Amino acid sequence: MADAPAGTGGGCSPQEYPTIDPASFDVVLCGTGLPESVLAAACAAAGKTVLHVDPNPFYGSLFSSLPLPLPSLPSFLSTSSSSSSSPDPAPSPPSSAPNETSSVTPYAAVDLRGRSLYSEVETSGAVPEPSRRFTADLVGPRVLYCADEAVDLLLRSGGSHHVEFKSVEGGTLLYWEGGLYPVPDSRQAIFKDTSLQLKEKNLLFRFFKLVQAHIAALAAGDAAGEGEASGKLPDEDLDLPFIEFLKKQHLSPKMRAVVLYAIAMADYDQDGADSCERLLTTREGVKTIALYSSSIGRFANAEGAFIYPMYGHGELPQAFCRCAAVKGALYVLRMPATALLVDEEKKHYVGIRLASGQDIMCQQLVLDPSYEIPSLGVPCNTPVSNSPGKVARGICIISSSVKQDSSNVLVVFPPKSLEQEQVTAVRVLQLSSNLAVCPPGMFMAYLSTPCTDALTGKNCINKAIDVLFTVNASDDLEGHLETTSEKNECVKPTLLWSCVYVQEIIQGASGTALSCPIPDENLDYRSILESTKKLFTYICPNEEFLPRNSAPKYADDDSDSAE
Repeated sequence: MADAPAGTGGGCSPQEYPTIDPASFDVVLCGTGLPESVLAAACAAAGKTVLHVDPNPFYGSLFSSLPLPLPSLPSFLSTSSSSSSSPDPAPSPPSSAPNETSSVTPYAAVDLRGRSLYSEVETSGAVPEPSRRFTADLVGPRVLYCADEAVDLLLRSGGSHHVEFKSVEGGTLLYWEGGLYPVPDSRQAIFKDTSLQLKEKNLLFRFFKLVQAHIAALAAGDAAGEGEASGKLPDEDLDLPFIEFLKKQHLSPKMRAVVLYAIAMADYDQDGADSCERLLTTREGVKTIALYSSSIGRFANAEGAFIYPMYGHGELPQAFCRCAAVKGALYVLRMPATALLVDEEKKHYVGIRLASGQDIMCQQLVLDPSYEIPSLGVPCNTPVSNSPGKVARGICIISSSVKQDSSNVLVVFPPKSLEQEQVTAVRVLQLSSNLAVCPPGMFMAYLSTPCTDALTGKNCINKAIDVLFTVNASDDLEGHLETTSEKNECVKPTLLWSCVYVQEIIQGASGTALSCPIPDENLDYRSILESTKKLFTYICPNEEFLPRNSAPKYADDDSDSAE
């Protein structure tokens, strides 16, 4: 992990914590998750003075790749919420006491507490030795599209020099009628797919050609400054539910599942329009297909549309923290915040009290979502995009790949593919040792599905685990899955260890203190980055978000590689 500019060991007494100088900043951020780190880099690039603190000895907060042995993961999940508050709080002065370092504006101290984000943690099996060779991502499964804005931000800010990527070279597999099928996502893949009938191939190819014409027409129209261009899909089609548009194209149920859940990445059962939590429009579906299509072939050393950071997603916050530090942001790890400082007269937060007892003043306060922001009775006026809900997640260690000769692969279980009551898609991302997340010869697998209650979500995760893996390697009757591309059967990987849990997706708070987005149920970071950009616009209304000239100059600057 990157070294912080300042930091101390855990379990410090107030006298052992470092004194921060200066004691006033434009922006103070608590928690080094990805949104906070991107926001810190953007604010520093905009000329703001930035202080970034975290109670943990590592970067990433809720977005971290845990630097701890996997057997400790369940206890970490159970106690991570309380770790947001100080483990060794300094004695707080009376809440009405004025700041000793500044008596201009009296303020009160309001205790800051963590909130419970993880629940229903269950483990099975034993982690193979050495257990410290495994890295667990809290946000999995998650990938980056090669043409994603997250990748562009890394290139623009210079963060790409601090993180390395590998391709998800195995592509995407769709679970359908008891088998795993490679997703036909290109003309070559469509006509090589022996599981498709000729009519299905022609209809799917015609659909992709229609979408590509629309994407090209949009690009041509934008370039020419025109609103309309030949080849564009009509607005009445774009406003349709995507499932209805696919039916108009006469795609078979299997091909609709490919487009909806393995390419457009819909989360909820699109056939149940009345009960669907989020019905995808054609406009939204086509937008994701455009991103997927433009991601294929962007980098010469990346097969397919997806890439994954070496050592896990915790490397991304570190990369942006380094960019912020280059621009002058100050970092202090192992530094809990114990209270918020409030101007009682104006009903506005003006700073934080640290575990050291030191008060830090600021113009804008930003907290990661594991903190509860006490209400001051002021209405919220800043945009926060995430909705309340839950996501069930699973982390597994397995003995072999679910796809022969592939190291990293994405598996999608469409709604109703595991059981009739399944209303959400389940995604599984398998990772290998070439990403430095596990020892050679073993694989990590991450699973997730959105859910309304913990029981339903965990049930879906466990059913997907049962389909893909076997606990008993000698179970010959149930230890097979059909892989149609190979026209043979391959033994299911053995499940060595698993951890299944539920994460809250809480609605962020805004107003006199800002709360960044929480890890959501999505496969990528688009929604999280969009919320982060809105927060930046609120803090710096007249500034560009991470402009290209904000990146430090490197002699080996190269934006044409995924590594």
